[in-house]
Amino acid sequence: MFAEVTHASRPGSGRPNEDLVIAGPSWIVVLDGATAAPGVDSGCVHDVPWLVARLGSALAAGLTAGRLPPRVAGGERLVDGGDGTPLAGILEAAIEATMAAHFGTCDLGNPDSPSTTVAMVRSVRGRVEYLVLGDSPVVFALADGGVRVVSDDRLEGLPGGRPYTVELVRRMRNAPGGFWVAGSRSEAARQGVCGAVAGARGVAVLTDGVSRLVEWYGWGWGDVVAALEGQGPEAVIRAVRELERSRGPQRGKRHDDATVAWGRVGQD
Repeated sequence: MFAEVTHASRPGSGRPNEDLVIAGPSWIVVLDGATAAPGVDSGCVHDVPWLVARLGSALAAGLTAGRLPPRVAGGERLVDGGDGTPLAGILEAAIEATMAAHFGTCDLGNPDSPSTTVAMVRSVRGRVEYLVLGDSPVVFALADGGVRVVSDDRLEGLPGGRPYTVELVRRMRNAPGGFWVAGSRSEAARQGVCGAVAGARGVAVLTDGVSRLVEWYGWGWGDVVAALEGQGPEAVIRAVRELERSRGPQRGKRHDDATVAWGRVGQD
């Protein structure tokens, strides 16, 4: 269980926030919806916030109930998982449930169908399990004062280097040798970076709108953890915005949606 969970989220512009953070007594989920490129036909009648909300709801249901949500292939079958259900299994079933919610109205085979990163943790019997899919990292504050960062950097390794073309991203999304996100292919859940950390005193779950503190502006991950412990998530997002205004972006958006959750680990 977590002794305390605090979080903050701020949109990057006047558009709806495409991030989502949800948490329960023993789990945290952070999603970062992929903003559609201008002029791209997603084949879907729903927007990115809809996908993020539906997937988040399905994940919350599975994690809260301690069992998997309904699976498309199994009809009304529910699989009792408890704490033993792997996070990848919960995510896979949540993607399937989300796909079912817009099956028949949308082209789920379209490679530009709405998608989102997923970063999730669960505190179970003295350890914190994690799953990271896409560029939303998880950062552990260890008992000895160090930090451990779990990230999925496959988006940074696409052929030719940045800036990427729309066609390259389309071809490499949810494909072998490319990068994986949650959207219309449930097998993406099996591609997440998964594991567990024992003895952590806290864990941060964040989107790349916050990780730019480290990637662009010279902070260390220890600095992020110290700010979260000492000042809280709102202060960390304020620091991001101040640096964006004073130093500008290295690439892309000047201000991105920014979300961070901090879980202080308790005794199960």
